[in-house]
Amino acid sequence: MTNSDAPVLADTPLAGDEAAALLGTLERMRTLLEWKCSGLDAAGMNATLGPSTMTLGGLVKHMACVEDTHFLRLLHAREPGAPWDTVDWDSDPDWEWRTAADDSPEELLALWRAAVGRSRALVAEALDQGGLDHVGAFVNRRGQSPNLRYTVITMIEEYARHTGHADLIRESVDGLVGEDPPRD
Repeated sequence: MTNSDAPVLADTPLAGDEAAALLGTLERMRTLLEWKCSGLDAAGMNATLGPSTMTLGGLVKHMACVEDTHFLRLLHAREPGAPWDTVDWDSDPDWEWRTAADDSPEELLALWRAAVGRSRALVAEALDQGGLDHVGAFVNRRGQSPNLRYTVITMIEEYARHTGHADLIRESVDGLVGEDPPRD
């Protein structure tokens, strides 16, 4: 991957308010995962490391699913659409990981980018309806509903964990290392 192919990494504001800091950090984590998973062919996206079956393609598809389920379901109690709505999650809980090898790198990244776009719109909607304190419509078994703040923090945690996985897998594929995409 050349520098011109690398996503542009936005800096988290050093003195922003809470919403800017959280959303800036989420955007940074999204960019890092995209960088680690971009510019590869199918073999690179399907490579594994050690005994793990995790792949970069699986990470991208999983994060697309997480984007859609968290922001659609937790904040707005809306069910995700295709391809998630056709999966029998009870009998195949690892569907997105298992089926990523069936998709091209371009399809996987397009799926993820579309999910991120939907999430950004849903977050903007929630911010307009109450800021980070906006309480989501989803109610868990204990009668609790997450607010936007909790959901964004959960997403940052999810990206941080999986970006670490992506670091190791990508280095094993083509030696790409680093904490930030190169800046032109």
